[in-house]
Amino acid sequence: MTYKPALTAAFLFAMIGVITGAMGAHALRPHLTDDLLASYETAVKYQFYHSFALAIAGMLHQAFPSAWIRRATWAFVIGILLFSGSIYLLIYLKATASVGLGGLGILTPIGGLFFIAGWLFLLLGIRSKQAAS
Repeated sequence: MTYKPALTAAFLFAMIGVITGAMGAHALRPHLTDDLLASYETAVKYQFYHSFALAIAGMLHQAFPSAWIRRATWAFVIGILLFSGSIYLLIYLKATASVGLGGLGILTPIGGLFFIAGWLFLLLGIRSKQAAS
């Protein structure tokens, strides 16, 4: 059976990725510097990559049902929230000249570590002894 939480998260994050990508390309472009726009595009890109990873996890769970696949799902969700979410927030703070939350930038690499963990967990999931043959 597919893992519906992974598929649900995949489709929600992909939908949000389309919305944020369109906002960046149309509404935000005139208000952001080239550097901020490049960072914004990176956040959208990684959100999409890992939306696809979530969809893969949801489908892999059918052939390789294991706790590792479920852990990968949560690692990707947390990674998207921390990595892309922190970049979106940092861009907002810089674009509006808001002060505070200077330590927020540390969340981006932590989100990246969750992405790496998610891919490792998928690998462990397909190699798990629990996997169906």
